[in-house]
Amino acid sequence: MSQVNQVKLGAKFIADTPHRISHDRCLWAARMRRDKTASQIPEWEEMRNLASQIKLHTLTHLDRYLEQFETRMKENGIHVHWAEDAEEHNRIIYEIFSSHGVKTVTKGKSMLMDECGMREYLEKRGIDIYEADLGERIQQLDNQRPSHIVMPAIHKLRGDVAKLFAEKLGSDPDIDDPHYLNSVMRKDMRQHYIKADAGMCGVNFAVAETGTIVVATNEGNADISANIPPLFVASMGIEKLIPRQRDLPLFIRLLSRSALGFDITQYTSHYTRPRKGQEMHVVIVDNGRSKRLAADYFEVLKCIRCGACMNTCPVFRRTSGISYDATYMGPIGIVLEPSYDLHRYARLPYSCTHCGSCGNVCPVKVPIPNYVFYWRTEIVEHHEDELIHRLEESGMALVLRNATNLSHAEKLGLWALRTLPKWLLNSPANPWAKDHANPDPPKETFREYYKRTKNQGNIN
Repeated sequence: MSQVNQVKLGAKFIADTPHRISHDRCLWAARMRRDKTASQIPEWEEMRNLASQIKLHTLTHLDRYLEQFETRMKENGIHVHWAEDAEEHNRIIYEIFSSHGVKTVTKGKSMLMDECGMREYLEKRGIDIYEADLGERIQQLDNQRPSHIVMPAIHKLRGDVAKLFAEKLGSDPDIDDPHYLNSVMRKDMRQHYIKADAGMCGVNFAVAETGTIVVATNEGNADISANIPPLFVASMGIEKLIPRQRDLPLFIRLLSRSALGFDITQYTSHYTRPRKGQEMHVVIVDNGRSKRLAADYFEVLKCIRCGACMNTCPVFRRTSGISYDATYMGPIGIVLEPSYDLHRYARLPYSCTHCGSCGNVCPVKVPIPNYVFYWRTEIVEHHEDELIHRLEESGMALVLRNATNLSHAEKLGLWALRTLPKWLLNSPANPWAKDHANPDPPKETFREYYKRTKNQGNIN
């Protein structure tokens, strides 16, 4: 597959001023709320340190906790399945649904299912999937991937949603009132919720000690999927584990505050066993996680999918998640997606200003800025960087080889700024000039200035 050009896709979104401004403001508002609520908790940094330590402990003892988790779930009457990769995950779920004659499914938000391409897989086999999360449903109706982990359709304006609902659901295109649009969606989805043959959802946390899966939502979409249908299936990555029930409150406190700046999500649902008359399955998925666990960037597995890094990222806020063309976008996406496909996502690690804000807000202290450097190194070593980057690196290596070369390059650059016409300097051959103004050339270089003044005592 061709490489994702985040710069090109981002430029398209940036050019749409109303959407760019709204997107930026909404996400920055979430970041500001995060800072406010964090400042109200004196032990906030201690909580981050402890959460990071618990995650590191769990990851380094993952085999033990996975076995404990499986044992407890089976004791609780839950069917447990193991999937090595996305293909096996999708096949297992399809086999479960086929054996029960499932034709319609309500699905809560799950990044893992998106990662596995599960919805498309099942729809091709005659099973209708209805997203229960409002943002996910909006993106589904518009045939788009979610653009944010926590706020899947945040790049859309109310008018966009009104037009989409008018086209797909027959509502009034001129009414963009949120209450009206919500009522339209509820009316459409209620029938699917009631009649669904099965329900599905992802997992935020899995407690090894009790065999419990925990799902945090603000719309109750997990409960809709779990509590109404006679069959309930949850998918979770192996990294979702935490050891004990008493560890859970720490992560719940961190998750919502980091994601949206709220003290807690509206719904924090715990599922330990199937309800009476229901059959419950949990699919535990690797899909490259074991490989990451053995890699230098293994701490990426600590991520709890709060989206805080996206809310603060100046690149993501202005270019939207759509521009990353990936399941995981923003800062966490640029250090995670290359592990799935280095060639396709080789440009993403360059979509970073190295401001370090993502690392500062991460509730479990994933060292995202460090991993950006890691992947850039890997990209160069595997020759997956752009040709222009290789030429630039070769040129800089030649320039910096010795002082003489540097001096000549300095003079050549000044000559070009002074002599060449502006239309040439600002041509498409120089992409830098598209968003930058060339500086006025100084009368002399620093070396020339130093030589002229070094014997004068004061060179100020």
